[in-house]
Amino acid sequence: MNRNLRERLRSVKLFLLDLDGTVYLGGKPIAGAIDFVRNCRRCGIEYLFVTNNSSKSASEYEKKLSGMGFPVGAGQVLTSGEVTGWYLAGKKPGATLYVVGTVSLKAELAAHDLQVVDGAAGWVDYVVAGFDRELTYDKLLPAIELLSAGAPFIATNPDLVCPVGEGRYIPDCGSICVLLENATRRVPMYIGKPHTTLIDYLRARRRVSPRSMAVIGDRLYTDIALGCNASIMSVCVLSGESDRAAVARSPYQPDLVVETIAALNRYLE
Repeated sequence: MNRNLRERLRSVKLFLLDLDGTVYLGGKPIAGAIDFVRNCRRCGIEYLFVTNNSSKSASEYEKKLSGMGFPVGAGQVLTSGEVTGWYLAGKKPGATLYVVGTVSLKAELAAHDLQVVDGAAGWVDYVVAGFDRELTYDKLLPAIELLSAGAPFIATNPDLVCPVGEGRYIPDCGSICVLLENATRRVPMYIGKPHTTLIDYLRARRRVSPRSMAVIGDRLYTDIALGCNASIMSVCVLSGESDRAAVARSPYQPDLVVETIAALNRYLE
């Protein structure tokens, strides 16, 4: 690592930590990840767990991370569902939504005083799609009807798959949206990483500049692309979706590539 990159990493005031494939995989912490978070706390460096996975709420992730041994408190998890709710509430307070998503996502959106309706609604202000592990065909039909009639289309995140360990993946929000796109010829506006709405959200709540942030993640087209789009430092870990061959051919180039987040611990000593 060159000296400038080393100094830049040591000047970070806020780490944005991806979850799946970065700090844990298959329900188990990645070796060295808990130590990294503890070292951040010891050094007085802020950290925020940031996930595109909108199937669970922030409080559910807090319980999951705490149960694994990560030091995490209220307000230290940010989901794409939370950012989507903030964005929509800012665009149209009290908007009506038809949501292709989990009960947890619906609750997270409703917390922003948005009105989540069922499939019987004649019209809505937005159709919102998320990573829906409770997906049924009956959920899709009203969304297709509303989108075909012209309702605005919002999606929490563009991830095509979610890693579940041992080299296995399951369909994520992006894959659900491909289905809806093919059925309606409507393309959603995506809110989560790599789009900079997340950074807008953070800057509205924290006194932190992009220069003092760094994003750490395993996905080139979300985590690393966020770094490129927002002009913040990015670190690609090879513990999840990406390998060195994928990094080499990606249009989104990280500032640093490491095998796992554990490799960063020495820079916090």
